[in-house]
Amino acid sequence: MESSCVWYNIYEYLSEERQLDVSLSNPFKTRAIASAKIKTDKLDAVKLADLLRGGYIAKCYVPNRKIMGLRQLVRHRIVLVRMRTKLKNKIHGITLMQGIRITDTSAFSNNYVQKLKQLNDYRIDAYIRLIDSLDSEIKKVSKEIQSLAENEGVTKLLLTIPGIGYYSALLILSEIGDINIFPDSYHLCSYAGLVPTTHSSGGITYHGAITKTGSKHLRWIMVECVYTHMRISKNSNITRFYTRLAKRKGKLPIYLIQNPPPPCIMQLSLN
Repeated sequence: MESSCVWYNIYEYLSEERQLDVSLSNPFKTRAIASAKIKTDKLDAVKLADLLRGGYIAKCYVPNRKIMGLRQLVRHRIVLVRMRTKLKNKIHGITLMQGIRITDTSAFSNNYVQKLKQLNDYRIDAYIRLIDSLDSEIKKVSKEIQSLAENEGVTKLLLTIPGIGYYSALLILSEIGDINIFPDSYHLCSYAGLVPTTHSSGGITYHGAITKTGSKHLRWIMVECVYTHMRISKNSNITRFYTRLAKRKGKLPIYLIQNPPPPCIMQLSLN
């Protein structure tokens, strides 16, 4: 079966309740092998069966119930935070349109919110109520994430790395799952989409930008953790490598190393 929006429920039913050997196909790679101009569900089913029979199915890794539960939990927090960010941007848009500037306090602090309420704008008041509700839900999920991370052996090891917190540790664990499925570290980096694209022809090899394939959540949290790591550990191998690369490239934000932002700004970027 192909990976789609409803794959997990069907996969769980067939594999656990019916005790069938189910293979989950990677639609991106399968499309590259068996693309066709005439496409129907019946033809797709036949192609999948032919590929499976010939051993050409690009299978997706399916985590167990525990890892899937952790994955759903951390992704739920991502959705809540993004919803809150959209509401905050809505408020910024309203104040910008009306020419209102509140500069004597940090954004969405208690003083900032009180001044927003004094504007008596029904839209802003509605968004503030929704943000308060989301804040409450995010706190509940964050407490549960912290509790789970403190009781997991793998996350305890991840927490010893500067720049990785409870949330990022549990997200990394849930996205990777069983690390033994990766033959080496290169395959793991490829799964995160953090390896460079490569084009080789006629003895000339060109390495471009990262592939950005695989788990987008793992790629996102690793980038965020690296920035936090560089702020905390200024003499680590990663920070020194980044500084050398930034000086040579000239386009990377070197100021993050020389003049790191305040902790509150970095915390906002992680949230």
